[in-house]
Amino acid sequence: MTNDRIKEILLDIEQCEIDFTVTQTGKESKRVNGFYKPDTHEIFIHNLNLKTDNMLVYTAVHEYTHHLMTVEKQKIDPTYASASRVHNQEFWAKFGQLIKIAEEKGYYSIGWQENTELKELTEDIKANYLAKNGELMQEFGKKLARAFDLCQEANIRYEDYIDRVLCLPRNTAKDIRKVAAVEVNPAIGFENMKVVASVKKKDDRAQVEQDFLEGGKSPATVRELMKQKSAAQRSDDPKSKLEKEKSRLEKTIAQLTQRLEYVEESLASM
Repeated sequence: MTNDRIKEILLDIEQCEIDFTVTQTGKESKRVNGFYKPDTHEIFIHNLNLKTDNMLVYTAVHEYTHHLMTVEKQKIDPTYASASRVHNQEFWAKFGQLIKIAEEKGYYSIGWQENTELKELTEDIKANYLAKNGELMQEFGKKLARAFDLCQEANIRYEDYIDRVLCLPRNTAKDIRKVAAVEVNPAIGFENMKVVASVKKKDDRAQVEQDFLEGGKSPATVRELMKQKSAAQRSDDPKSKLEKEKSRLEKTIAQLTQRLEYVEESLASM
């Protein structure tokens, strides 16, 4: 696959107003399959690491995600990507959306269902480990809720009981009880059940649960969608919107001021 073809695929997945280049290095790397240079908008792919075009597309989409996010973020914060943690939840959510589009357009396929042994193993994991663990944690949560009631009745500090008798971290015990307190499908697994249980409204919980059940969305994508929905609801309030803009501007000014000081000091020392 040529560099031009890779770029063509990426632009078909999502257009971008700022141009970029794609270069296959013709090298192997033990550290990374590719990297992105935000200052010059260059994508580099160590293609000798990758055995198929399918794997090549996956890496290209990963690096293109960096490009798209850099372009978007630098509109607000010019220093983004030079001093930012770029592999955060927002990144993985965006990457998940793009790789899903790549699948839908036929540029990429994860292919796990075509491997008979892997398909059988996946079904075993989902049914006998994810779902069963979810059911077990639901029952565990009910037991902890009952232990809480008994501690209250006996004037025993529940926190001390959790800390020194069960030796459970308090936040873990709290999460387990939350999962048991609402209706959540254990088929999504305990970690995703915690996310669903954290949603206050029943209808919203049902939607988040469905996002996990329907497949094709990573946990990071689902959490980011929740975050964006919450932010959109808050933005309906004019005061909240202005306060958010004020905070963003103050952050940008502080970062630019710090950068200016650094430049002035560097000039003074020359």
